[in-house]
Amino acid sequence: MELSVLKSHKFMVGQTVRYIAGPLNRASADGSFKIVKLLPPDGDEHQYRIKNTEEAFERVAKESQLDRHQ
Repeated sequence: MELSVLKSHKFMVGQTVRYIAGPLNRASADGSFKIVKLLPPDGDEHQYRIKNTEEAFERVAKESQLDRHQ
């Protein structure tokens, strides 16, 4: 079952994405991040563990907060 859930994610591990912080997050959090891990959905939305090289920690982001890096 886990494999079928993970296949439906829009982004892949290792992919660079643009993170768009919500209104409650710091604006400086916006930027380029790498997908570190695919996480199970939260309700009906997939989640990802993401990492910015300029930060010492990882974040959890919902798919709606991510966009393809250009």
